[in-house]
Amino acid sequence: MTMGLGPNEHLIGAEGSRARLATPALVLDLDRFEHNLGTMAAHFAGRPESIRPHAKTHKCAEIARRQMAAGAVGICVAKLGEAAAMIRGGVSRILITSPIVTADKLERVLALNDVAEELILVVDNSETIDLLASLAAERAKPMQVVIDLGVGRNRTGIPTIPGAVALAEQIKARPSLTLRGLQCYAGHLQHIEDCAAREEEALETMKRIGDARDAIEAVAGSLDIVTGGGTGTYDIDPEAGVFTDLQVGSFVFMDVQYNAVMRRDGTPGPFETSLFVQSTVICANIAEAVTTDAGFKAFATDGPMPEIADGAPEGSSYDFMGDEHGRIVLPEGANGPPIGTVVTCVTPHCDPNVNLHDLYHCVRGDRLVDIWRIDARGQTW
Repeated sequence: MTMGLGPNEHLIGAEGSRARLATPALVLDLDRFEHNLGTMAAHFAGRPESIRPHAKTHKCAEIARRQMAAGAVGICVAKLGEAAAMIRGGVSRILITSPIVTADKLERVLALNDVAEELILVVDNSETIDLLASLAAERAKPMQVVIDLGVGRNRTGIPTIPGAVALAEQIKARPSLTLRGLQCYAGHLQHIEDCAAREEEALETMKRIGDARDAIEAVAGSLDIVTGGGTGTYDIDPEAGVFTDLQVGSFVFMDVQYNAVMRRDGTPGPFETSLFVQSTVICANIAEAVTTDAGFKAFATDGPMPEIADGAPEGSSYDFMGDEHGRIVLPEGANGPPIGTVVTCVTPHCDPNVNLHDLYHCVRGDRLVDIWRIDARGQTW
């Protein structure tokens, strides 16, 4: 049975339908989204680097296909379930950026590798390499891998360059594996708000990645891929001439966190906020605040509060009032929006916010023009 597109499907194409959405609704402004996609593509046009956007941000095959059409060399995913969802959606050049270590999951990786145009897996320890090589030996198609180098918080990755070299030698000795390159994602740099501080730390990190690349190439030959970076350092990392591609993700949406990350010109940069949560005022019985229908279940709560983009007096702030409800706290003396008012908020942290919703409600101006599925929503495995 084909699933429908939710309670707003009947509004597609109707004039003024954006304001009529059943809420809470995750809203994607297509004009702004397309501006962001084109801006990032233009930034890398004519450069030696490419982009390999991270689909953990959007979890949507339609968006991934549009990123590929705009020139991406492939997409990244964080989880095996995301990779499976993208392949089902017709996207088949994928890098899985988090280690997968159990035999059952590695068998699933190899099954996807059999059908994908290009599937690449990160590795960061010798035990996984041995297990993966043994399982892959039973398949006709070698498994492509990149070595994950740990930096910053060392969330994953081999922490030393000599350790990375040893892994490269181990991989090269296993015919069922193909070493493609090196990954180094410096996530701890992406949200440093001060540009000068972010730039200094990013270029220090790039020096280490370059040293690792050179050391690996000395024993394993030329690497096709050196990948990492993100939206916070997209305009800094290429200066080092180390990466072959950048794992930019949040640029397509932006959010409260990334809008605070300043560029060299003192602005948040060229990308526009395209992703919002739309809610409705459902109670206005007190003078100092009104209640909406969007609480913890509608917004990511791992970062700052949502910021109100439209629908409330200037100076208003958003607060949570439980699972289902939010509160708009009004500035002193302001008249609150009446019940039924549409209130639109910028998402605090776009990646986990997307994972709370099933659908993107795609709008142009005041009109709902399409609804896209969040194909990998909930694929935490």
